[in-house]
Amino acid sequence: MRLVHPVVRTLAPALLLTGLTVACGAREGTAGSATVTAAPMADTATLSAESVRIGGFTIDTARSLPWQTTVTVPGRLMLDPQSLETIGSIVEGRITHTLVRVGDRVRAGQVLVLIHSHEIMDARSGLARAKAAVAAAEAERDLAVSSAERAHRLFDAKAMARAEVERADVERRVALASFDQAIAERDRLESLVEHLVGAGQTPPEADEHDVLIRTPIDGIITAREAQPGTVVLPGTPLVTVGNPDRLQLQLHLAEPSAAGVSAGSLVHFTLTESPTEKGEAIVTRVAPTVDTLTRTIEVLAQPTRGAKGRAESFVQAEILGKGGPMAIVIPAGAVQSLEGDAVVFVVEQRGEGLFVTAVPVRVGRRTTDRVEIEAGVERGTAVVVRGAAIAKAELLKRRTAGEG
Repeated sequence: MRLVHPVVRTLAPALLLTGLTVACGAREGTAGSATVTAAPMADTATLSAESVRIGGFTIDTARSLPWQTTVTVPGRLMLDPQSLETIGSIVEGRITHTLVRVGDRVRAGQVLVLIHSHEIMDARSGLARAKAAVAAAEAERDLAVSSAERAHRLFDAKAMARAEVERADVERRVALASFDQAIAERDRLESLVEHLVGAGQTPPEADEHDVLIRTPIDGIITAREAQPGTVVLPGTPLVTVGNPDRLQLQLHLAEPSAAGVSAGSLVHFTLTESPTEKGEAIVTRVAPTVDTLTRTIEVLAQPTRGAKGRAESFVQAEILGKGGPMAIVIPAGAVQSLEGDAVVFVVEQRGEGLFVTAVPVRVGRRTTDRVEIEAGVERGTAVVVRGAAIAKAELLKRRTAGEG
């Protein structure tokens, strides 16, 4: 359903008087009689092109569509769990510094918490010993290789027995294996130190006895459990980092209401604190079980556009369920109440202007943006959507003028 006329957002009803004429019935009377009776004023109006432009009128058509059941429930926006990273301690130790607060934006690799731990001290000490062992093993390897080569030359010159050559070869292989072992131990300890310290800049508060806890992702600090002076164990939660732009809509439906809701269902929602902020979401998950405490079914939806709310904002949501029988449907804004009657303003093109007629209708089911029409207009009828309230005000004004 889309616009077919230009849109201007504001219009005072008085502006609409320009170019607006009302079709009236002919006055009835008897020639020579002193009494003349006026016919009732018809609920029609001719709008000039200028009036249409100024009023920002928009036109849509009545359409035959499968009517979708709807469920209206409160809900809340929350951070998508898949965008959250809870960072825990990797060692046993005492927290010396917490470098971030809730709400801080952080980059991947940034240091969040410093933990004083014997593990990093042991790892650094072991790495120093491993490097020394590598140097010693390298010297022994070089000596063994040189001795084996010399033994082979002497054997070729028939100046050394075969047994001595074989012994030199064994010593060379042992030296090579010892060197490889020393290298492996050094690499292991280097990896351990890198694991405990991480790659990237080191904050000035850190010393060589601190384990540096870094964030693996970009985001914003959403929770901070780490407090300086606290003793922690491996796995103790310290900080939670999340992406505030990745939100998820959480709803809880009574079991009967959830019957027509499934993955892929469309959700319209508005922010409770700011009703003008509207958005859409797509249902991604309907819980297969009923919550034992609330006796409701959890429904999760992924926002697709609109409503830039924050996590933990409350919303009013309308879920469109399965489609039902065909119905004549028009936008909700096209229906107006005119002196107790539900009417729509049917339009005909008159050059660049419009001829508007108020037509009584019988409405059926409603949602926030759609109305079912049971009688009054047929499929394909063009009706005023934006500007319908202005047309109503003008017709009421004309009625009052005619009665006067």
